[in-house]
Amino acid sequence: MQTVRAAAVSMNGFLGEPALVLDSIDAWCGRAAAQQAQLVLFPELVIHGHCTPNTWELAEPVPGPSVRRLEEIARRHHLVLCAGLSEKERDIVYNTMVLVGPEGYIGKQRKLHLSRDEVFYYKGGREIPVFDLGFCRVGIIICYDNPFPEVARVLALRGADVLLMPHAARFKPWDDTPQSQAAARRFSHRFLAKYALRARENACFAILTDQTGKAGSVDLWPPESENQPYHAGAALIWGPDGEPLAITQEEEIREEMISATLEPGLLARERALANYMLRTRRPELFGELLRDQVSA
Repeated sequence: MQTVRAAAVSMNGFLGEPALVLDSIDAWCGRAAAQQAQLVLFPELVIHGHCTPNTWELAEPVPGPSVRRLEEIARRHHLVLCAGLSEKERDIVYNTMVLVGPEGYIGKQRKLHLSRDEVFYYKGGREIPVFDLGFCRVGIIICYDNPFPEVARVLALRGADVLLMPHAARFKPWDDTPQSQAAARRFSHRFLAKYALRARENACFAILTDQTGKAGSVDLWPPESENQPYHAGAALIWGPDGEPLAITQEEEIREEMISATLEPGLLARERALANYMLRTRRPELFGELLRDQVSA
């Protein structure tokens, strides 16, 4: 791994407004490039919206029109970006993150585990790839995949230096008062900050970002439902020791970008420790993980 300047953008993914969102991604990439960022993470499903009612109609191939626009953005700003969209292949839709760089499309990660109402729109993926960007190797863990520690562990065992953690996390609605917004924002921060452990237990850098704001409303759910696409937002970057390198503010629900320099020396230090878990773990004891635990 080389020294990497990384950024995370916590932004709104408006329902069914890909052109608007792609313009916003372009603008954020311009700001990231001005800070010499080489790698920029955007949220889960930011391009087409999270559980947009007409997801099947909006979903597109990968590579497809949105990826081509992302390729142009990455080329113009000379960076690698990772952004979420609804992917359609053979009429099946996946919750997918795509990686795109100055030279074009790099690869994708499909969400493995679907939460709550996502099962109405998407099918789960089956692969856990690691992507070599030249300056570092990255793996992608999409939102509800993060509570499953096996995903991060597999990525680390496959050589990932950096874990990318895009979210469209919904916790609870808020009203327009500053007190209500601050309470929702702080709850979002506290909840998402738990994933620092994925960095610590695998000695990897980790970058997390969540959608931010009210992306629209869905008639299927009551206005106050936690299934409405309301995201209080947050972004965090952790070192391989689990300590924060950058974090968004906790008082307002607004779009925001953070950045940090990922130093390979930090990675080497943590992986040289006597208690580096990828070296001391005993996989021969974990066969139980390969057996079904819950009957249908």
